[in-house]
Amino acid sequence: MTDYTALAERYIAAWNERDAEARAKAVAELWTEDGGYTDPLAAVAGHEGIAAVIAGAQEMFPGFVFTLGGPVDGHHHIARFTWHLAPEGAAEPVVIGFDVVALAEDGRIRNVYGFLDKVPA
Repeated sequence: MTDYTALAERYIAAWNERDAEARAKAVAELWTEDGGYTDPLAAVAGHEGIAAVIAGAQEMFPGFVFTLGGPVDGHHHIARFTWHLAPEGAAEPVVIGFDVVALAEDGRIRNVYGFLDKVPA
């Protein structure tokens, strides 16, 4: 049985990883080799593409951190959760998103489908 909350926490940690080498390692551990990430701003496949999207988000929002925005729900190798992005220590998130994660048989991420619920003007 998959621990969807632990997976989501590792996923959020990868998005917060500032060191490029450590981030690449986290992505490789989380995603299958041909894994994908799709949201309204990006559609990539493979570890390098995913790591580049994460680096791009960090560049757009320097000093911001991702956090889980509530409980994680999952079944049948699929998980969903809300996340927040805000400056560290902020009371309110600047960005709110919702991700659906499809897992491979080995428990790694096959695909992420992201949605943006709140974005800055």
